[in-house]
Amino acid sequence: MTLKSFLLSTIAGVALTIAAPLAASAADCERGTLDERYCDVDGDLIADTPTDEAELLDPDTLIFAYTPVEDPAVYKEAWSDFLTHLDSVTGKKSVFFPVQSNAAQIEAMRSGRLHIAGFNTGSNPLAVNCAGFRPFTIMASLDGGFGYEMEIITYPGSGIEKVEDIKGKTLAFTAETSNSGFKAPSALLKAEYGMESGTDFEPAFSGKHDNSILGVANKDYPAAAIANSVMSRMIERDVIKADQVKSIYKSQTFPTTGFGVVYNLKPELQEKIKEAFFTFPWEGSSLKKEFEKSNEGQFLEMNYKDFWDVVRKIDTANGVEYTCG
Repeated sequence: MTLKSFLLSTIAGVALTIAAPLAASAADCERGTLDERYCDVDGDLIADTPTDEAELLDPDTLIFAYTPVEDPAVYKEAWSDFLTHLDSVTGKKSVFFPVQSNAAQIEAMRSGRLHIAGFNTGSNPLAVNCAGFRPFTIMASLDGGFGYEMEIITYPGSGIEKVEDIKGKTLAFTAETSNSGFKAPSALLKAEYGMESGTDFEPAFSGKHDNSILGVANKDYPAAAIANSVMSRMIERDVIKADQVKSIYKSQTFPTTGFGVVYNLKPELQEKIKEAFFTFPWEGSSLKKEFEKSNEGQFLEMNYKDFWDVVRKIDTANGVEYTCG
């Protein structure tokens, strides 16, 4: 099976796990690549908020989920101070929803059970097109820098000194929806080295970045493609030692997790949620304690159309279609 056919079948599989859509009310309208239940009249590539009051949500309890890059228990505590601030700004109660997979997170938003989320880099296009996700911010350093790199790592003594040495061996990916854990390395390995999964090396899927990183550090995998921001935080927490792994490839910088809301929240509520992100006091917070490990200390306003352009191009190179079932 070719990489393209494998990826398309995988994305289709993810799409089939997404819950059956609610009754679509979007009339014939401009929507680009969005699912038929959404409209994109203004051409910003994300779903428009409905103008019909009957289609808008104003829940008493706001459900928030952070991308499952590591054990969700780590992030429930990290986001606790932010959720307290969110409650104060919106006047509502908020709950952290510990999702176990990217597909489950997309399913929850598409079915109306998730209102606010941080989707990982690679899942943003699928969440936007299939779940009505409206991202508006990412984390950044205090000087405005943002993003992370995909790195291919191995362990000292593995016999792998350069990318070409992976031929005939196993390369661990995280999940098919991950940018740095699958999409980017698949496209880059093919474009730069002429290497394809299943032909030049055997793929393994660990499920999460921390699983891949631990797998290499413990010599369970000879090599893995990972997000270096996750690795940096794991080294800072002493989950692994820096000398347990070594990098043999580092990509260009990609946008990190995109945060946003589901398309059909009341416009006033969407604005209050944005206000909560942009007024959050980082200093001394549980969020700063966790994310300063990867040099992040503020929420930076962004737009999906521009910031995710490179990710959509990688999807195009991989033959990905945003099929929502």
